Amino acid sequence: MLRPRARKVLTCGVASVLWAVGTAATAPTAGVLAGDDGPSGPEHAPTTLLVFAAASLTDALGEVDRAFTARTHVEVRASFAASSVLAKQIEAGAPAQVFFSADLGWMDYLQKRELLRRGSRRDVLGNALVLIAPADSTAHLTIAPHFDLAGTLRGGRLATGDPDSVPVGKYARAALEQLGVWDSVAPRLVRAENVRTALEYVARGDAVLGIVYRTDAQAEKRVRVVDTFPLDTYPPIIYPAAVTAGAQGEEGSRFVEFLSGAEAQGIFARYGFTPPPAAASPENTGAASARRP
Repeated sequence: MLRPRARKVLTCGVASVLWAVGTAATAPTAGVLAGDDGPSGPEHAPTTLLVFAAASLTDALGEVDRAFTARTHVEVRASFAASSVLAKQIEAGAPAQVFFSADLGWMDYLQKRELLRRGSRRDVLGNALVLIAPADSTAHLTIAPHFDLAGTLRGGRLATGDPDSVPVGKYARAALEQLGVWDSVAPRLVRAENVRTALEYVARGDAVLGIVYRTDAQAEKRVRVVDTFPLDTYPPIIYPAAVTAGAQGEEGSRFVEFLSGAEAQGIFARYGFTPPPAAASPENTGAASARRP
């Protein structure tokens, strides 16, 4: 059994710890709004904002959080995990004030349960799906209908997120089904708990190939991109953000607004993210499949 080594990705355990520590993250005081430097000094302790964010946002969002804090004096505490895990924790009562998902499906899940503040939801980012291998691998493949993915594995494993729940896995399954190779590789799949765990399996050489987001591949020197999946093989990758229904104050709204602004978008672009593509239409079968939690 493959076991991920410790990484800096904060998973559901961290969210649980933050949930348990009390009301510091759940009851923000009246904070300084975006664009207002506001008062400073020991008598003005910074407001804390708890953000639940998809694992693929780990590196970029850390820098965005620091930029937001510098502008507003609102401290951001982020917990990173699979969007599915975070959505379920919010449903169970975790005190996240902002949810930043890697797909539309888990945001829809919370919206249908009236667990998001009305009117706060925004599509923030886009991404792309890539096939990766360890940096020293000699594997070469061109992604096309019925390409020999199973043969290239040579009995090895293909790592991606669990396609039953993790967004990157749902996108991967949609692409492989569209290309006609899903059935041949499904038995060789390593169903990782999030995209960063799948990335680690490939980086360590525990998996011959992996399917991750382009931004994750860009962040890991121990892997290389074998090829990029054509955009028409999977639903558009859209990262929405929203304020949760239980959030107090306006800090969460300011943060979501900041994510779509020029400063944050510039940071995200350096990490390989793109502006959000147009939302997939409900009539698109592949999109509907990927959006289903």
